[in-house]
Amino acid sequence: MTFMKERTINVRAPTTLYMNKKKGSKKKKSSSSSNSSLGFAGALQNSLGFRYAGSILPGMQSPQKIVVEDGIMKPDYADDGVPKNTGRGLLPWIIEVKKEHEIEKMRAAGRVAREVLDIGGQAIRAGISTDEIDNIVHAETLKRGAYPSPLNYHNFPKSCCTSVNEVICHGIPDDRKLQDGDIINLDITCYLDGYHGDCSEMFVVGEADPATKKLLQTTYDCWVAAMEFCRPGKDYKDIGAIIEDYVTKEGFSTVRNFCGHGIGSVFHTNPSILHYRNSEPNGQMTEGHTFTIEPMICEKSPKALTWPDEWTATTVDGGRSAQFEHTLLVTSDGLEALTGKIESSPMQFWEKESKLHQGFWLGNTEAAKKRAVKISEDAMKGAE
Repeated sequence: MTFMKERTINVRAPTTLYMNKKKGSKKKKSSSSSNSSLGFAGALQNSLGFRYAGSILPGMQSPQKIVVEDGIMKPDYADDGVPKNTGRGLLPWIIEVKKEHEIEKMRAAGRVAREVLDIGGQAIRAGISTDEIDNIVHAETLKRGAYPSPLNYHNFPKSCCTSVNEVICHGIPDDRKLQDGDIINLDITCYLDGYHGDCSEMFVVGEADPATKKLLQTTYDCWVAAMEFCRPGKDYKDIGAIIEDYVTKEGFSTVRNFCGHGIGSVFHTNPSILHYRNSEPNGQMTEGHTFTIEPMICEKSPKALTWPDEWTATTVDGGRSAQFEHTLLVTSDGLEALTGKIESSPMQFWEKESKLHQGFWLGNTEAAKKRAVKISEDAMKGAE
């Protein structure tokens, strides 16, 4: 789940991150009645005069869920929507180094997030609503003893983000039914035993036409190129240039308003991962760092338009946007995907047809490469 980025006027000042809201804004705690959707009429009333950029419009939301099940550890914002621990120091290059027992907990959270993402993705088809997908995600997360991290994070009303077509990120599940030709990013984060695992993937409803294939393949390949670069001693700022250079030569653009982030016991923390060329002093990769890379790549303008719901961000011109995301661990010899594909994961066309890495990408360490070859071969055999 991405962060919104705001830059200060001083070009040498560090990038500061906030969720997709105005700095310092607060929402009143919702009453039981206000947890229900305002419905289409309410959404329309709240957005009078607002011009949506494309074909995706707000639908009706079902009531917000509350997790009451025993044995589910909740993050500190679950009840009131306010994160108590930001984990951020005064300097953007100060990054937490995870201890081995913390890394093992993040592996477990990452595995749960991957399982839930795969199950949610399998449900995507023409005629299903994004609210129904959210119901599946919520149930499968709880079934694994985890909490759906987006739920009530800064008052976000659902358990996952479903971003369709021109929606860049933070799409709120509602009653709109998916249609043939839609593309959708399903963004899953699960909180297990005090740690978050965060990942997202693209899905196509029906068959992908050539333009869709090019957008998704380019987004996937630039993401892989950025992850392949990562290892101890590399600067976080250099990730952005790899992504921007790759997509611009293919005729696409990269979003600047939102970025990847550090992650662990805190949902969003240092480092800030910018997906465009920059000189921000966001530190160097060190063994034990955990963070996300999640480029948002657009057909046309990368500028974002935020809806009146203060969450949904679309392109300003209605051009489509695509995104992939992993939670990543810096190891002594490279990078490992903590939310990587598993034995039961389906293989998508962008993994089969990638110019950079065919098959599942699980990391750039020798151990990760060997594991990727094994489960990729099994997935290919299963698809035959």
